[in-house]
Amino acid sequence: MTVEKNRRILLRSRPVGLPKSSDYEMVEEEVPEPGPGQIVIRNKFISLDPAIRGWMDESEDSYLPPIKLGEAVKAVTVGEVVKTANPAYAEGDLVMGIHGWEDYSVSQGESQSTKIAADTGVSPSLFLGVLGSTGLTAYFGLLDVGRPNAGEVVLVSGAAGAVGSIVGQIAKIKGCKAYGIAGSKKKIRWITEELGFDGAINYKTCGDMTEAIRAMCPDGVDIYFDNVGGEILDAALMNLRERARIVMCGAISTYNVKEPQPGPYNLWQLLVKSARIEGFLIRNYADRFPEGAVQMAEWINQGRIKYKEEIIDGLENAPDAFLKLFTGENEGKLVIRP
Repeated sequence: MTVEKNRRILLRSRPVGLPKSSDYEMVEEEVPEPGPGQIVIRNKFISLDPAIRGWMDESEDSYLPPIKLGEAVKAVTVGEVVKTANPAYAEGDLVMGIHGWEDYSVSQGESQSTKIAADTGVSPSLFLGVLGSTGLTAYFGLLDVGRPNAGEVVLVSGAAGAVGSIVGQIAKIKGCKAYGIAGSKKKIRWITEELGFDGAINYKTCGDMTEAIRAMCPDGVDIYFDNVGGEILDAALMNLRERARIVMCGAISTYNVKEPQPGPYNLWQLLVKSARIEGFLIRNYADRFPEGAVQMAEWINQGRIKYKEEIIDGLENAPDAFLKLFTGENEGKLVIRP
C-alpha cells in the first residue's frame, strides 16, 4: 500500500536576479497532523504572483515577513480541509489563504484561512483569479484609489496580465477610455479586439515610450494604473493630465534587479500637474470582499468581464512556471494544480 506524502518546495537560498533551480529544493515529508486550533489543507490550486518574488528576499520592509530559508515558498492557495482540530472548520470545507508550494498545508485557522463557497458552479481556481484577490485588486484599486469618472482616460501597464486586463474592462464599464501597455502582438490583439481596450502599445517594439503614450493619448492620462514601475512609470508621468491619479499596484520590472535602480526621474510631474500617486494593498479591503465579489460575478455573468486562466499541472513545475511572470510568457492568471 502506497502511503501518501507531502511534497514541498522549499526556499534554500535567496535569489539574485531571477530565481534559479538551485534556489529551491523539493522534499517529501509525512502528511502533517493539525495541532490545537489548526487545520490541514490539501491544496487544489496554487496562485503564482509576482509578489512572491519579493517575499523571497531578506528585506523586512514589506507587508509580509520574508520566507525563511528552509520554509516552503509562500503562495495564496485554494484547498480542501482534510483534517481539523478547529471547531470552526469541517472536513471538506474549501478555504483560501496564504499557504505554500506544497501538497498539504497546516493552517492556523481563522487568522490564515478563509472559507469559500463550494457550490458556486465554477472552478475553485477562479477564487485565486477573477473572483478572488486578482479581480478584487483591479476592482478596488481602480474604483477606490483611481476614482474614475466617465469620459476620463485610463492607462494600464501589464495590461494583458491577470490584474491589468480586468482594470481596463472595469474602466470601460465605468464609461472611460481604456488604453494598455503589453509585450506582444498577441496580447495587444487580445486586449483590443476581445476585451475592448481603445488602444494599446507594445513596449518591446514602440521605441520611445513617452512619445508612444503621447501619440496614443494626445490629451493626456487621467488615471495610470501601474503594475510595472521603472521606465514605463517614468514615461507615464510625462503624460499626465491635471489632477491625474497614479494607482501603484506593482513594480514587476524591478523585482529581479541585482542592484538598486535609480528613479523614477519624473516625479516632479506630480507637482506640475497637481497629481497624486497612491499605493494600496488588497488586504486592506478584506471587509469589503463580499461587495466586490458580488459585483464582479454580476459583470462576468453579463459578459462584461472576460478573463484568461492558465493552469499548469504538477507541483514540480511551479519554479519554471513562476518565471513566466517575468518573461511575459503567461496569458492571464497563472495557477498550479499540484
